[in-house]
Amino acid sequence: MSKSAKIKAFDPNGPGAADAGIYGLPFTCAESDIVLVPVPWEVTTSFGGGTSMGPAAIREASLQVDLLHPEFPDLWKRGIAMDEIPDALLEQSRDLKSEAEGIISDLANGVKATARRRKSLELINAECAVMNEWVEQRCGYWMDRGKLVGLVGGDHSTPLGLFRAHAARHRQFGVLHIDAHMDLRIAYEGFTYSHASILYNALSIKQLTRVVQVGIRDHCQEEADVVLSQKNRVKVHTNAALRTGQFEGTTWMKQCDMLIAQLPKHVHVSFDIDGLDPALCPHTGTPVPGGLRYEEATYLLSRLVASGRTIIGFDLVEVSLTHDTDPAESWDANVGARLLWHLCGVLAAGQ
Repeated sequence: MSKSAKIKAFDPNGPGAADAGIYGLPFTCAESDIVLVPVPWEVTTSFGGGTSMGPAAIREASLQVDLLHPEFPDLWKRGIAMDEIPDALLEQSRDLKSEAEGIISDLANGVKATARRRKSLELINAECAVMNEWVEQRCGYWMDRGKLVGLVGGDHSTPLGLFRAHAARHRQFGVLHIDAHMDLRIAYEGFTYSHASILYNALSIKQLTRVVQVGIRDHCQEEADVVLSQKNRVKVHTNAALRTGQFEGTTWMKQCDMLIAQLPKHVHVSFDIDGLDPALCPHTGTPVPGGLRYEEATYLLSRLVASGRTIIGFDLVEVSLTHDTDPAESWDANVGARLLWHLCGVLAAGQ
């Protein structure tokens, strides 16, 4: 059946079928305008866990999302599909995470490095590099077939390969980074590709000309020093500063326009769900008090589209699922699925 025939036959008012694709849609990746690449990886997480189960949990929760988006009413007709979740990557993540936990535990307890620990660290760094290469190749594969690509993590180390794929196809681009953390640590805990180092690693990409960070609530001196060293390449907007402006009379609309004005024409959205109020994502790896309300986040994203910027891609990361939680009952995945739906709308509209 052709895509047009599937659109005609599909009932967007019906319940999402368990054997259908994400959001209950009938489309294959080849038929869809938007392809979501799942990356079930959480090797270097240093506090909570469960992000490797995020893609599967979001996919299951998506079946409860109604398809009439108030801003993008025909979004479902564009075709949205999630690529196959790579089981081999998930198994590798689980194996390496146990190795990483030993390293993190030793560091926390002041245990001196051993030859075995150094070997484990070398293995983890090498395999994380392989993961990055896989992400770059997989995202590039779909881009070269004319697809709009969004990445669904996993922890926040996962989109580096997608940034590299953008760099191979755009002379310059910016990143709108919504997060509780700066993620500018240098090889945090010894891990070159730590979830806490994603933006530091991204800055090695020369085509990435500007990073605008929104909602930051936790950072260290090393990260502040990195910002200073970048000489205006990284714009940091802490949650406290944004709230102070609002308390003193500045509207969120004006703040959004100020944030967006700092971005270049082509923009990737990197959305760590802990950028939201942790009431919306209580199981995320490193929750921090404060954060954006859901409607503030979606308004910012919609305002980005209205600015005329071209949205070249996005990642949604750090949606966690505890091992004792039924994916169908996960509040985090429920919020994640709805945020992902809005991100898909923004990606489709921002072309």
